[in-house]
Amino acid sequence: MKVLRFFLSVLLFLPHRAAALATNVATALIQIWANKIRSLLTVLGIIIAVTSIITVVSFVQGMGDYFTNFLRGLGTNLMVVYPEWIRGPRGEYLRRAEMTIEDIRAVDAHAMAVRRTTPRIWAPATLEYGRQQQTGVTLIATSQLFQPIRNFYVDAGRFFGAVDVENAAQVCVLGRELLRKLECDESVVGDYVHIDGQRFRVVGLLEAKGSFMGDNQDDLAIIPWTTGLKMYPNVRNYLGFYVEAAGEPQIPEAEGQIVRILRQRHGLKPGQPNDFGVFKQDQVLQEFGRVKVIATSVLAGIVSISLLVGGIGIMNVMLVSVTERTREIGLRKSVGARRRDILSQFLTEAVVLSTVGGAIGVALGYVIGFVASLHPEMVEVNVPLWSVLLALGFSAGVGVFFGIVPAFKAAIVHPIDALRHE
Repeated sequence: MKVLRFFLSVLLFLPHRAAALATNVATALIQIWANKIRSLLTVLGIIIAVTSIITVVSFVQGMGDYFTNFLRGLGTNLMVVYPEWIRGPRGEYLRRAEMTIEDIRAVDAHAMAVRRTTPRIWAPATLEYGRQQQTGVTLIATSQLFQPIRNFYVDAGRFFGAVDVENAAQVCVLGRELLRKLECDESVVGDYVHIDGQRFRVVGLLEAKGSFMGDNQDDLAIIPWTTGLKMYPNVRNYLGFYVEAAGEPQIPEAEGQIVRILRQRHGLKPGQPNDFGVFKQDQVLQEFGRVKVIATSVLAGIVSISLLVGGIGIMNVMLVSVTERTREIGLRKSVGARRRDILSQFLTEAVVLSTVGGAIGVALGYVIGFVASLHPEMVEVNVPLWSVLLALGFSAGVGVFFGIVPAFKAAIVHPIDALRHE
């Protein structure tokens, strides 16, 4: 209360309109403090609504940031080029289009916006180590450039090198999830495993990448692409390949160069569809960004409905407050207060009441997010500034919308009737 009295004394030195507004705010705070329990119960709906909004938005944003960072960790400049299936006149699949190592080398040599390329052979394989056997293991046959292109590096042993690729060496690199399934540890480096019945020496282990939408990035084995061609000679003319653009801004240019080179090499005429596909990693980021915005908007919108409940509570209490303070309104009008002064006073009280509730809700939202983020399996919770400003803005808006009726009722009270009121 001492702080409020000091605040009121400062108002004497403010311009007229600012002083009037500040006086109304101070009066509202005094009313809230004088009726603490009633004020708390009044804004309980606002508190719950704003807490829910902050919590929902922060968790959605935190999850979105986690997925975005995960995708960026796989390489934002990444593109995957693969041969398509040739369709017949009725849309039926006829055969797969051809794509050879010469196509890959041509792209690598003539596409100026491309930094590097590497062949890609993918196959489900059976892997054996000792008495352990795993079927359906993702086997990728590629070159040593797979590491910088896909941002997949080893943290034990080494990746196979150019010499291993050139000699079609029987060497492999294993993912951490595969290591767990085989019930072995890092001592497997230097030992031998069998992939589809062929003996491979394990030269390294990939660093853990984790799962994304049910797809475990660590459940794989990687071998030289030349070795893969020996194992699966039927895919020699149906190779796909990874492409790393020179930078994110160069992705459209790199895609255009790849399309031009491959169409020219495949003899495609104008109007004919491409017999190959180009998948860009940034497409996933853009789509996921849109999904995140939609999810945030929908969830926050649903939760915001509870603000209406809080607003109705504020309107009811403000109507009761007008009735209780009818004589006060009459006294103010008898000494010269205008209708707009009374309207401004009660409207300000409603706005301050709802804004205080919103501020409490924001604080509780931060606390919930902080406590939740302490769990080791929880993503980092991010509370964006815009969500705080939006929540407080909506709270103040609710105060204006639901406070206008009580304020107008107070403003139109006749001073003589108000003074007679008991």
